[in-house]
Amino acid sequence: MRNLTVAQQMVDILRQAGVERIYGVVGDSLNSVVDAVRRTDGIEWVHVRNEEAAAFAAAAEAQLTGRLAVCAGSCGPGNTHLIQGLYDAHRSGAPVLALASHIPSHQIGTGFFQETHPERLFTECSDYCELISTPGQLPRVLRIAMQRALGNSAVSVLVIPGDVAHGEATRPTGSSDLVTERGRVVAPDTQVRGLAERLNAARKVMLFCGAGVRDAHAEVMALAEKAAAPIGHTLRGKEWIQFDNPYDVGMSGLLGYGACFDAMHEADLVVLLGTDFPYNDFLPQARTVQIDHDAGRLGRRTLLELGVHGDVRETLRAVLPLVGAKRDRTYLDRMLHKHARSLETVVSAYTHDVERHTPIHPEYAASVLDELAADDAVFTVDTGMSNVWAARYLTPNGRRRVIGSFLHGTMANALPHAIGAQFAYAGRQVISMSGDGGLGMLMGELLTVKLHDLPVKTIVFNNSSLGMVKLEMLVEGLPEHETDHEPVDYAAIARSAGIEAIRIERPGDVVEGLKRALAHDGPFLVDLVTDPNALSIPPHISAAQVKGFAFAAGRTVLDGGVGKMLDLARANLRNIPRP
Repeated sequence: MRNLTVAQQMVDILRQAGVERIYGVVGDSLNSVVDAVRRTDGIEWVHVRNEEAAAFAAAAEAQLTGRLAVCAGSCGPGNTHLIQGLYDAHRSGAPVLALASHIPSHQIGTGFFQETHPERLFTECSDYCELISTPGQLPRVLRIAMQRALGNSAVSVLVIPGDVAHGEATRPTGSSDLVTERGRVVAPDTQVRGLAERLNAARKVMLFCGAGVRDAHAEVMALAEKAAAPIGHTLRGKEWIQFDNPYDVGMSGLLGYGACFDAMHEADLVVLLGTDFPYNDFLPQARTVQIDHDAGRLGRRTLLELGVHGDVRETLRAVLPLVGAKRDRTYLDRMLHKHARSLETVVSAYTHDVERHTPIHPEYAASVLDELAADDAVFTVDTGMSNVWAARYLTPNGRRRVIGSFLHGTMANALPHAIGAQFAYAGRQVISMSGDGGLGMLMGELLTVKLHDLPVKTIVFNNSSLGMVKLEMLVEGLPEHETDHEPVDYAAIARSAGIEAIRIERPGDVVEGLKRALAHDGPFLVDLVTDPNALSIPPHISAAQVKGFAFAAGRTVLDGGVGKMLDLARANLRNIPRP
């Protein structure tokens, strides 16, 4: 019987925790870990082309499933490549464990080949980062790392020299329960009463929802009904609150639309529900109450009349019996009308002569994709203009998921996120909404998709431009420079890698092309040649920004359209009681 190595003990503990795969690139200091995976049933090594993609894939798997996901990088460059994806995972609240292998332990501090200090490098993008310097630290430290990742919805990093991993385990593996189901934070009675008093006293209440309303849809609707309150949302809150919502007034922020901004600034009381919305310039900075399960976030973005430390669902359940129903719906109804009018004014941006307009309106393509995608599809979205099209065109229904680098804002996340999503849900439709800039940055991951025969559908919005950067320059009054580049045929590249692909240049081919891609049993790439001049104006811009547009914009800048949301807004108007 072979002696148990530290690496094997590590893999055995990961299996106890339900880990089914490790994303990474094999190499030198990781060899003993990879060999332990080879020897162990129920866990696989998922080879990617760049460790950055490994971390993104693990982040997507963890966000979608809520379970621990694992990535790994070999010493030096191998684990420093993980950083971008780990920042994304940490800021997104994904329980990810990263195994960062290290140079031989006796060489640490000598300036050895590929020497870095991973225990320092990863501290800012993790909640727990520790060096395993002796075999005796396992299995205890590994279990601490896993529990920290799961308990705090964060990244843990274990740094382990290759020789330590290859060495003989000195402590019994044992077994220990990992707590994966988190308790509810119940707000103090004084804060609940204070919230009720303010809700009852305010004539015009507005609710602004983030991802923290994930399991509180019914409670938010009940509060909106009682308080006659319009509901706005952040990009991360969209998938959890916009569906089945007769009080929806759209989204605020740089990618926003509708009447959300106006409703928020006209309200007597704004209630922030489960959001750490970073763009404080869009908040009124007054008349605000915030509810969050993390007390450290309270008041971080805005001045507060009241901070409530509690889970959103439990807090609303506690306060609802104390809130009186408002009879005056004037403010709510006016905001619903304003929202509908706002959407009506921009819908023509992508409907006029759409069948003849070339290059293709990206808004039109996104609306078709939304229409054709499965009801439980998982969308992964690149940073940039793809974020805009997802925010304005993907219709949530309580079953679809949308994953993006919404807090870290890094390029190239969509395709590696899709890889993790497809491994997590083999039978579900996974669609990567990739920008050509993002895809070009980590294009090697198309080889990963092909290697594992993942049925990921990569939809490339190919405008040969860094569209969001172009918009930023226009807002600042700067002429665009180095944002547009030579066209690339990504379909040809995908086909050369063995992936089915089509290139669509005419809008009349969009519907059939996307139907073919989504129906294909295997990986498929659609290269959509879209209009580089289709940019998105934020819902609220300053006078200086308007001046910047007037000075610099020599091209068409569109409001971006709204897809099915106009239909939803019109339907909500039909629900307004008539006098």
